[in-house]
Amino acid sequence: MSVKLTASQYEHLQKLSDQNSVISALAIDQRGSLKKMLAAAANKPADETTIVDFKKAVSAELTKYASAILLDPEYGLPASKVRDANSGLLLSYEKTGYDVSEPGRFPDLIENQSALRIKEEGGDAVKFLLYYDVDDPDSINDRKKAFVERVGAESKEIGLPLFVELVSYDENSDNVNDAAFAKVKPHKVIEMTREFSDPRYNISVLKLEVPVNQKFVEGFTDGNEAVYSQEEAKKFYKEQSDATDLPFIFLSAGVSNEMFLKELQFAKEAGSTFNGVLCGRATWKPGVEPFAAQGEDAGKKWLETEGKANIDRLNKVLAETATPWTDKVEKA
Repeated sequence: MSVKLTASQYEHLQKLSDQNSVISALAIDQRGSLKKMLAAAANKPADETTIVDFKKAVSAELTKYASAILLDPEYGLPASKVRDANSGLLLSYEKTGYDVSEPGRFPDLIENQSALRIKEEGGDAVKFLLYYDVDDPDSINDRKKAFVERVGAESKEIGLPLFVELVSYDENSDNVNDAAFAKVKPHKVIEMTREFSDPRYNISVLKLEVPVNQKFVEGFTDGNEAVYSQEEAKKFYKEQSDATDLPFIFLSAGVSNEMFLKELQFAKEAGSTFNGVLCGRATWKPGVEPFAAQGEDAGKKWLETEGKANIDRLNKVLAETATPWTDKVEKA
């Protein structure tokens, strides 16, 4: 079943893609976490200027090799102005983090933003991040579903594609990187993929985690005890792909560049029809240290060499593994 997008949404999605209709996008909409990374590297608090300047450096250098960049309106608009002319722009609509005053990790929107303003700022897509646990009670998840319905309707009305980033968690677990969460992760990721593929949400592209913790897959464990055999893991990748008719792309979730490339190759072997990536820390994270500790010139040199090499490797793997989103989409 093809997904229907308006002509405007379709055209903007083309601007975010490479010549093969694959999304090779760079993510640097981090706010609180980037501030902490820069502060730790410099051994002093990071001010707003440092955050803005790092995003500008990443955008100016690395969008030459990426089909698009994801930025945030709070610190990222100056970076959007120095991106490569052929690189599309996604802008985040959600506030960083989540509400900690009650259970459920509820989202909130940036107060001075709207889909219209994102379009006026040059955005080709609205991006919205949602923490979601399929095993939370309906009293929590129905509120989240209604929230996405509102954002989806607003984005469609304004003619922009909506990218929804789904991040799994377990209300009863603090550590999503341990073996205990690895055992329940496939169920949580696959079922939320299925839920938010419903046309009622007006989502254009899903931004998804891989459905397993790859470091617990047999052959990838590096000293950890395996939670899944390779065949089990491949089955989960295929189930995730089969759970949606929407275009979907993978997020790097903080893993190394090397591990992310292995995940993409594994996904292809499993029969996953993913349509690209929105890759953040796996591309630029090691550049924080030279930028913050040694100065802007050192940071730019890292981006020009190691950062470029990371994207080159990613693009090479995407050319071999990703499928065009045009296989799944038609204009309404």
